[in-house]
Amino acid sequence: MARLNLKLLLFLLIAVVSCTLVTYIFTCGHPTTSHTSFIHRLKESSAESRGKLYEELPCSINGLYHISCRKEGKEVFLPFSFLEKYYEVYGKLTKNRGHEQFEWSHSYSKVFKPTTRYNSSGMFMYFSNYNVEVRDRVKCISATEGVPVSTQWEASGYYYPVQVAQYGLSHYSKNLSDRPPKRKILEDGNLVTAKWQVPKGASIKRNYDNEKLTHVLEFNSYDSPGISLKLKQGIDLVLSFDLRFLSMNGSLTIFLEDRDRSAIFPISFVCSPVLINVLNNSSSYSTNYGLGSCQNWNQLTRDLHVDLVKGHVLSGRGKKLSKTKLHIHHLLIKGHGQLDNLTLASSNHMGMFYLSADWLVRHQDSSGGWPIGVKRKIASGKADLDPGWYSAMGQGQAMSLLIRAYYRSGKSHYLEAALKGMKPFSKSSNEGGVRAYFMNQYPWYEEYPTVPPSFVLNGFIYSLIGLYDVLSLSPHDQVGDAQLLFDQGMHSLKKLLPLFDTGSGTVYDLRHFTLGIAPNIARWDYHSTHINQLLLLSTIDSDPILTTIAGRWISYMSGKRAAHN
Repeated sequence: MARLNLKLLLFLLIAVVSCTLVTYIFTCGHPTTSHTSFIHRLKESSAESRGKLYEELPCSINGLYHISCRKEGKEVFLPFSFLEKYYEVYGKLTKNRGHEQFEWSHSYSKVFKPTTRYNSSGMFMYFSNYNVEVRDRVKCISATEGVPVSTQWEASGYYYPVQVAQYGLSHYSKNLSDRPPKRKILEDGNLVTAKWQVPKGASIKRNYDNEKLTHVLEFNSYDSPGISLKLKQGIDLVLSFDLRFLSMNGSLTIFLEDRDRSAIFPISFVCSPVLINVLNNSSSYSTNYGLGSCQNWNQLTRDLHVDLVKGHVLSGRGKKLSKTKLHIHHLLIKGHGQLDNLTLASSNHMGMFYLSADWLVRHQDSSGGWPIGVKRKIASGKADLDPGWYSAMGQGQAMSLLIRAYYRSGKSHYLEAALKGMKPFSKSSNEGGVRAYFMNQYPWYEEYPTVPPSFVLNGFIYSLIGLYDVLSLSPHDQVGDAQLLFDQGMHSLKKLLPLFDTGSGTVYDLRHFTLGIAPNIARWDYHSTHINQLLLLSTIDSDPILTTIAGRWISYMSGKRAAHN
């Protein structure tokens, strides 16, 4: 009986399993209506939950703004285009592993955390990322001086010592961060001679020049179309050469070709006092850079892409020119003159660095300053700065550049100029210097030496870095007041730093204190500059206030705020 019951139980189990399998085959194995209906309802439910229709909702923002919002249940959604402007935040749609997502950020700038102690002979902060010459407020690189011409406060253009120093420091830093350049000498009048195409009636010869103490190429095109040099296609666009004209109407022209457009763009260096001008025609244009009288040797180092871009802007043509699609087609020289050291390279950062250093040596005045030749209006209630004012930031960055030039070259005139640059730090702002006092107690070196003082933070710290660089690289018996000025400045910085903290960012200066007006909130790029400067100083000064405040200011960049009461 027990054996019979066991067999019956086994039979029933097999029957149940068989029925289940049959049911699966006819309902799951094939998409029958019941299964399909179930899946459809599941997808429909999911889609409904994901794509739920939102209700239009008018929103009033503090009673001042009225915008259209969306409502889903008890949740209200505001358009990001409003939030972006109202709270000055940033966002964009991006792709992440094939899926679209929205990225929100409170700031647009970067912090560069140092990994080693700051070295005065090394890169200057993060300036290897700077491209001063391509800024909109740079009109061009002067052919006579080899440095940027600024239009920041005067449209006609002027030389701004801060910009000149930054141009040189950026190229010094790039020389240390970039790979070594490719370089090819095309003509040196002696060991390397180029295959110039000399038309009938024109001539070239290679003579010894008593001024340069070397052989140079002498050319005379007379009435011919000019003497040309065809170059092989390549991507290198930095051209260096020494040039002097013995006639009044000479020119050297480089013809750049755009591979995509099959267009030719001439860039000419001519005997003219005009800084830059563009000659337009219906299909193209040519850019001319003035060399002045041309009677003396001019040493030029030109980034031809930058030269072309500046002409392109003046021509009024909107489409950008891609550097990677340009190459030098040929050179053309006209008139009677001499040429030497014609060199093509992928870069010449040290050449551009020394052009800046030499400009600073030539244009330093007897008071040790680099006067700024334009009027500057800072804020209502402050006296305007008349042309000829000094900037502590300009003095500091010039000193940082010059002391590096001394370090690299060993030439004493760079050291002398750097040491002389400290003079305005000991003179008060109302006496033509850059020194002010906060509460008649703490000395401050003014980026803008206004009356009453401005107390600009980033410019002050740049001046401290300049003093530190002079202190670090000068012979110990020649540092003068560098140590005293630096120590006094660091003491003031540590005492006044909290005044620049808003609890959510920083202020650019202390005009709200000296003038009693609204604070001048620092943009995020200036805020990150404040942080980067403090982090640099923290590598040479162990006082925890520098890293503590820098850390707090970094947190503001991701939306954190100081605690409230």
